[in-house]
Amino acid sequence: MRKRLMAILSCLMLISLLAGCGQENPQTPNSQPPEPNVSAVPGEPSQPQTVLKHSADATPEEIVASMTLEQKAAQMLQPAIYRATPAAMRKYGYGSILSQYQTMDMTAAGWKRTVRSYQEAALVSPGGIPFIYGTDAVHGVNFCLDSVIFPHNIGIGAANDEELTYKMGLIVADELKHTGMLWNFAPCVAVATEPRWGRTYESYSSKPELVSQLGVAYARGLIDGGILPCAKHFFADGNIGYGTGEGDFLVDRGDASLTQSEIDALLAVYKKLIDSGVKTIMISHSSVNGVKMHENAYYINDVLKGEMGFDGFVVSDWASIHNISVQGLKNQVITAINSGIDMLMEPDAYSECYKYIIEAVNEGLISQERIDDAVTRIIRVKMELGLFDDPMQERLETTYPAAGSDEARDIARQLVEKSLVLLKNDNSILPLKPGSKIFVIGPAMNDTGVQCGGWTIEWLGGTDSEKGTKYVHNATTILEGLQQIANKYNLTIITDQAQASEADLTILCVGEKPYAEWFGDTADLSLTGSLGLTGNKEAIDLAKSLGKPTVTLIVAGRNLIIEEYFDDWDAVVMCYLPGSEADGVANVLTGKVPFTGTLPMPWYKSVEDIGTGNSRFDVGYGLKY
Repeated sequence: MRKRLMAILSCLMLISLLAGCGQENPQTPNSQPPEPNVSAVPGEPSQPQTVLKHSADATPEEIVASMTLEQKAAQMLQPAIYRATPAAMRKYGYGSILSQYQTMDMTAAGWKRTVRSYQEAALVSPGGIPFIYGTDAVHGVNFCLDSVIFPHNIGIGAANDEELTYKMGLIVADELKHTGMLWNFAPCVAVATEPRWGRTYESYSSKPELVSQLGVAYARGLIDGGILPCAKHFFADGNIGYGTGEGDFLVDRGDASLTQSEIDALLAVYKKLIDSGVKTIMISHSSVNGVKMHENAYYINDVLKGEMGFDGFVVSDWASIHNISVQGLKNQVITAINSGIDMLMEPDAYSECYKYIIEAVNEGLISQERIDDAVTRIIRVKMELGLFDDPMQERLETTYPAAGSDEARDIARQLVEKSLVLLKNDNSILPLKPGSKIFVIGPAMNDTGVQCGGWTIEWLGGTDSEKGTKYVHNATTILEGLQQIANKYNLTIITDQAQASEADLTILCVGEKPYAEWFGDTADLSLTGSLGLTGNKEAIDLAKSLGKPTVTLIVAGRNLIIEEYFDDWDAVVMCYLPGSEADGVANVLTGKVPFTGTLPMPWYKSVEDIGTGNSRFDVGYGLKY
């Protein structure tokens, strides 16, 4: 009965798809994906198809030579799952699928069923080429309910531990294999120099050398774990000038005005990733010296594919070809492909792009040689990943029996511990003294969504207070971590304000709301501004009024402006966005584990100081016990 119901629902989804698959939304790329017209997760394939139309021994060139123009055009497209059904995959044979929608089964098993359903469809499509599912597993498999959520990249930069970062890559690879999604849009190797940018937390550091080291370590972990990494966003996405943002955005997708030496330093990051084995690169939404990267043929064709010898494939970012200088989608498709983009991430307008690719080749506006080069690159990468040998992942091996293993959580916890940066510790108030009574307050003390930030379950993230329960399954909050360790260190944890006077000291937990991309652009970097957590000001004022020694924990995706409060606080710890294993915070506060984290970016006194070199704390700063 269930299979029959799934079949009926799939047919309804296909009818809806044919009626509206060409709908575009170029002005809101990466916005929360709409629900499909019929909310249903594809069921298990009834008869898994493992026989390919193409031999695994064939060369990519031989396979491309056997394909029609229509089949090649489909390989160059990546629709979103909420638009392209398995039936559409069966008809066209798209090269990739991405994204998710809220009502789908986002457990590891649910993802696996979904991916298998699309792969079965791809294998019986006219071209018979295996597809690959792409996802943004940027700090763990963050769209899978079972998975461990690691610190965001800025915290990994503060930890600055290549071995642990490599192990993180291995863990993420293992958990991705449990979902069937084998293409990870990570690492982000932005070199973030403008903290008002909403993607600052996706950057390891403002120093290219540190970004290279950690980006390579994470990518190698993914590769050795059997996953295809994607370095992003090529290039200079972190170097955008404030006020140059696209449309009404303050920073995001703006222009980076760079000297040649600055450009060379950023390109060197990508060269190291290419040399480490990275085979896919995503283009930046932004511009370099006034030219949108999605139409920058010089840097994609001449530099990346030419001088740097990149032989993998290049993918556009979410609907980003719509925002280049030429008008009309057909011209945008032509310009992007001729500029060197091999696969178009087109969540909504993929059917029009399919048509325009075919028309452009027939009209001589895109050469057949350019199409063949793009598809050869795509198929070569798929073959190297093993998709032609085991498309249904029947022989795929995993290290751990399920996502969310204790071993995975232990690695994440170690990274949390190493990512904490001690900015101030007057009178050696830390580590917490045995026997202390501690009043814990603030909106960041007991919220899994806050400590994980954006790109968690949903694109913009969420909070426990909004959901009414834990936003992140099986996560441990800062408060829970303190409560778990309290008996061992003879600590009394107080959360009732009526008992605050009994405490020896206050732990104040403040931070930012979860956000992603331009939603995180801000003019003030303030704890009490538009992106500050509701309740920050009240908690700050209460802590001051109590007159007790105060340890402040900041849970945020970037270094904030805290000058007006700094002198009132006895100790300050920057936690960044620690993820699901926040019990690591308690381990460091009690001295079970020492402070070792250092700032990966400057900490400015005011927004006027940004970029001037006049900072309160420089890169590399971090106190120790």
